[in-house]
Amino acid sequence: MKKWPTYFIPHGGGPCFFMDTPPGIPSDTWDEMAAFLRGIDADLGERPKAVIVISAHWMTPNPAIVVEEHPALYFDYYNFPPHTYELTYPTTTPKWLVDRLDELLSSEGYQVDKVSGRGLDHGVFVPFKLVYPDADVPLVQLSMPASDDAEEHLKFGRALSALREEGVLIVGSGLSYHNLRDFYRTTDKPAAAPFDTWLNEAVMDTDARDDKLKTHQSAPGFTACHPTPEHLLPLMIAAGAAEGEAAEQVYSEVLLGAPNSGFRFG
Repeated sequence: MKKWPTYFIPHGGGPCFFMDTPPGIPSDTWDEMAAFLRGIDADLGERPKAVIVISAHWMTPNPAIVVEEHPALYFDYYNFPPHTYELTYPTTTPKWLVDRLDELLSSEGYQVDKVSGRGLDHGVFVPFKLVYPDADVPLVQLSMPASDDAEEHLKFGRALSALREEGVLIVGSGLSYHNLRDFYRTTDKPAAAPFDTWLNEAVMDTDARDDKLKTHQSAPGFTACHPTPEHLLPLMIAAGAAEGEAAEQVYSEVLLGAPNSGFRFG
């Protein structure tokens, strides 16, 4: 049976793909990232049975799953144009995958929470409005462990790996550079290049990937690139689910002075 890859993708800043850029920011700032997201469908060559998305914007003590068949959107961004709070993404959450996740994670010792009323946050619906714009691939949002420990996230990813042989695409949604204070400064960000180099070397080293990723907090430039680590941690889950398979850098650009990367595993 086909084994699906896993991805770590960028999701931009707020509803960035669906609004004009702020004054002083180039109008084409998000074009390359948007083109990458739109190209994932073609890169895969066929469509998965369903997608699991782990967003940087949802961390919980126990794994949590959005379970509504037709989930609402959670507009967890602030002070953006009014029309960005009217975006829609009418995807369907498949009960079979909710049940399978519950079964799989419970067998690994996790206590699973099934959540109603939250909706899909912008780390899910913003990029997936570009990946699958017709919302015609079933999708489940799954939370991340409430931990900064890379091993916890790698372990969580490993617990999901069996789903790759069941027609499921696993996607971690975050950013490889996420310093909100400096994000929209268009000047160079000197810590970003050394960290991006380290990250790519760690991800590509299949033999020592997990060990290297566990040291991310001591990587060159990490603190300046990630004052808090939540936008990098979805990468750990995608890497864990790949179980040592080869990785490819499928997205790379210098965005507002900072190198950014996205990866495909397997």
